[in-house]
Amino acid sequence: MKSDFIPVINKFPFAEHQNGLKVIPLADAHYGSQEFNETLWHNTIKRIQDDPDCYCVLVGDLIDNGLKNSVTNVYEATCSPSVQKEWLYNELLPIKDKILGAVGGNHERRTQKEADQDPLYDVMCRLNIDRVYRQNICFMQVRLTYVAADRQKGDENRERVRYAFSFAITHGAGGGQYIGSSANRVQNFGMAIEGIDCLITGHTHKPVTFPVTKLLFNNGAVARKQFVVAVASSFLNYGGYPAQKLMVPAAQTTTEILLEYSNQKTHIRVLQ
Repeated sequence: MKSDFIPVINKFPFAEHQNGLKVIPLADAHYGSQEFNETLWHNTIKRIQDDPDCYCVLVGDLIDNGLKNSVTNVYEATCSPSVQKEWLYNELLPIKDKILGAVGGNHERRTQKEADQDPLYDVMCRLNIDRVYRQNICFMQVRLTYVAADRQKGDENRERVRYAFSFAITHGAGGGQYIGSSANRVQNFGMAIEGIDCLITGHTHKPVTFPVTKLLFNNGAVARKQFVVAVASSFLNYGGYPAQKLMVPAAQTTTEILLEYSNQKTHIRVLQ
């Protein structure tokens, strides 16, 4: 397994994606839970599969992975963790070439703690795309490239980057009844990372997106640097544990991150 601090670099020919790219975070499916929304999941997978400009990142907790020592009541699971892992492999197989990056979540970490096994990493290895997996946080870049002649080296063609988008992807932590508390936590973490265009998390099951601006003092000048926070929705219907703990229902939607460019500048928009 590669270090969290080795970035994942994805390259795409600019000529094939002149209208930009779309990235959908797949987070908190919790397959194995009785509340799993199968229709929303399959519609999202089909959307990724059918659109040539659409890709995805995996943000953890894709299986519920209930163990005897975890909070989850294992007797209420719709299937065992091993069946959940097999299901996830089959679901991701048609879109494996569209997975740009992946991180585990606290539900996958249950098995890591008990037996030093990472079910999501196992799935990624079986799909032969373990190069894009990071256990805790994934620093990822999407590059739009083109080929141009290098004048200093004669007629030799050289790959150049026209546009680049930088991401930090992590499952997230903490809870809270209100969107504001979880948003504050994510924003504070994002402020600690210099150079990203977008921070993607999950975990809270509360989809929210907002821009964050910080001041950058560099080479004697002060500028503003902006990045976008995108907290992805879950694939769970309301019921079970949230109802027991008097938690309010969370919005359920598909988060879509649009990577756009115009006038030699990049732009990120998030739709939810």
